[in-house]
Amino acid sequence: MRIQKIIFSLIFLGGMVCLGAPGPADEHKTLPIGAQAPDFSLTGVDGKTYTLSSFKEARVLVIVFTCNHCPTAQAYEDRIIRLTDDYRNKGVAVVAIMPNDPRSVQLSELGYTDMGDSFEEMKRRAAEKHFNFPYLFDGATEEVSKKYGPVATPHVFIFDKDRKLRYTGRVDDVEKPTKTPRTLDTRNAIDALLKNQEPPVIMTKVFGCSIKWAEKSDWRIKVREEWAKEPVTLDTIDVAGLQALVKNNTDKLRLINVWATWCGPCVTEFPDLVDINRMYRRRDFEFITVSADEPAKKDKALKFLLGQMASGTNYLFNIDDKYKLIEAVDPQWRGALPYTLVVQPGGKIIYAKEGPIDPAALKKVIVDDPAIGRYY
Repeated sequence: MRIQKIIFSLIFLGGMVCLGAPGPADEHKTLPIGAQAPDFSLTGVDGKTYTLSSFKEARVLVIVFTCNHCPTAQAYEDRIIRLTDDYRNKGVAVVAIMPNDPRSVQLSELGYTDMGDSFEEMKRRAAEKHFNFPYLFDGATEEVSKKYGPVATPHVFIFDKDRKLRYTGRVDDVEKPTKTPRTLDTRNAIDALLKNQEPPVIMTKVFGCSIKWAEKSDWRIKVREEWAKEPVTLDTIDVAGLQALVKNNTDKLRLINVWATWCGPCVTEFPDLVDINRMYRRRDFEFITVSADEPAKKDKALKFLLGQMASGTNYLFNIDDKYKLIEAVDPQWRGALPYTLVVQPGGKIIYAKEGPIDPAALKKVIVDDPAIGRYY
């Protein structure tokens, strides 16, 4: 019976689902059932170094390969927190490992998040979500992840007291946190092992974002080449046009930035705004810039936009009266540049910042808005 289950599971594993950039399904082999847990020495977001022996007292060890940026990984965060709480006093240890090389994560893959997969961002995410399990960084070398061979995030590996792999696969069968799972595969496996029994299922498919291996980082060069081909334009806009922008009679979340070439903070923060546009522009989102340069300086403003590869929607206020510009954009704005707004469909302003933005805070405002959201 056990042999039949292993054969079936291996066939099942062959059809694992991955989202993200294409790559050979077998580029990093997944640890087989029955294999010994590979040792590791990784730094956690708490600054401590963890090894396999750090969990030697646990009867069952659950290792989850997960990350910040993936919407599926985010959808499972609360369930992993609950799992840790529910089994903490039953001899079960849960540890999460972030397997992605942060340099291999493209901006276009960050449309459902406010964070990438750097170690600093891992610290922020763990603090925001109050992770109750060690969260370890393997993105610098990915040596540990290559030994385990996760396919997608999240991917669970469960080991018995002898640290032999007894289950690998999904947390459960429902991605969206608002729906109730039908099959609790990870919990079922843990419960069986705690009773010294064979897990009812030893391997499942995994749904989520593909692992961002280091060899994928050369995509950045190719992506920049594609960005450079995108047209950059600068049109003029009048008072009525500005008022219409803020009314936002569309179904998209609208980010509006008022800037000028002579404004140092505007020029400094502009690349962050362009990156934000590249993150969310495939969603119900649009980025609009309004230059407060003099109409006679249109060529200078356009040159700057070309240098930034700012292929969003760009405008230049068509009269040299800054007070009319201020009143048209937002009567609450005192007039200092840069000025940034986030406007919901229908015209409700949910973010207004005079002066330089905090990119992390702005991204959180965007992704947490109902028009965008963190999940598929």
